[in-house]
Amino acid sequence: MTKKIILANPRGFCAGVDRAIAIVEKALDKYGAPIYVRHEVVHNKYVVDNLKNRGAIFIEEIKDVPENSILIYSAHGVPLSVREESKSKNLKVIFDATCPLVSKVHVEIKNLHRQNYTILMIGHKGHPEVEGTMGQVSGDIYLIETEADIAKLPLARDIAKIAVVTQTTLSVDETKSIVDNLKAAYPNLRLPKTEDICYATQNRQDAVKAMAKICDILIVIGSKNSSNSNRLKELSEHLGVKAYLIDFATEINKDWLNNVNCVGVTAGASAPEVLVEGVIEHLKKYDYNTIDTLTTVKEHMIFALPSELRT
Repeated sequence: MTKKIILANPRGFCAGVDRAIAIVEKALDKYGAPIYVRHEVVHNKYVVDNLKNRGAIFIEEIKDVPENSILIYSAHGVPLSVREESKSKNLKVIFDATCPLVSKVHVEIKNLHRQNYTILMIGHKGHPEVEGTMGQVSGDIYLIETEADIAKLPLARDIAKIAVVTQTTLSVDETKSIVDNLKAAYPNLRLPKTEDICYATQNRQDAVKAMAKICDILIVIGSKNSSNSNRLKELSEHLGVKAYLIDFATEINKDWLNNVNCVGVTAGASAPEVLVEGVIEHLKKYDYNTIDTLTTVKEHMIFALPSELRT
């Protein structure tokens, strides 16, 4: 039987990641090294290592940024406290690489807070996007990671002003389940005006659902700290198809391919296409020479760069 590879389309970089990486690259071109970036600009080892080689320095604490330096906020966004601390330093320029879809949730939370809503955020504790989003307001905001967290909330069931927002890179299906349970628990729950989970997360998960119907295994290219990449792996396995999350083709274990005729390949939203090409070339060594692309939707989203960095 012919061995083949099914490539997911869409896969890899989303518009927010494209923009964030371009901001760091163009800042390096314009100002030279070093450029300081608060947190990994995107969660991908290959991308981060390349930017380090060009002179980007990734830090977690603003105190580690020298005076008169260039500072960039990562695509995940930052709490207001980080912005305030940055402004208090004598920095040359600050560029904000926060994904516009994350910024949308920030605006949403601040508006809800001004209207005296108690806010519930569905997301993963410790993730920089969650810390950045919850850090837009002080007080009256609670994190929900699982349905079990709902019963632990210290809130009256008939609370009048309560709203929910979500991390942008979650599992679409799991988030819907949590929201349904929240609606049952809090009849006055206000939902986001538009979906918080971003288009790229949704599209890549939909592509995995389609591939799971025809592939024997799935290889997801993405780093271990990439939320959206982990969700792709989890989704595939939930659908009954074994999945492997890797950074590089060299991590592929030939034993994974035993009795496998069809390998699905996708990439998280922060994984570049060069890594996909590497996986394809590696799989060819095991006679996976037929390559088909499964297109579920075409993406056209582009986010503008800061005016100072446009050529």
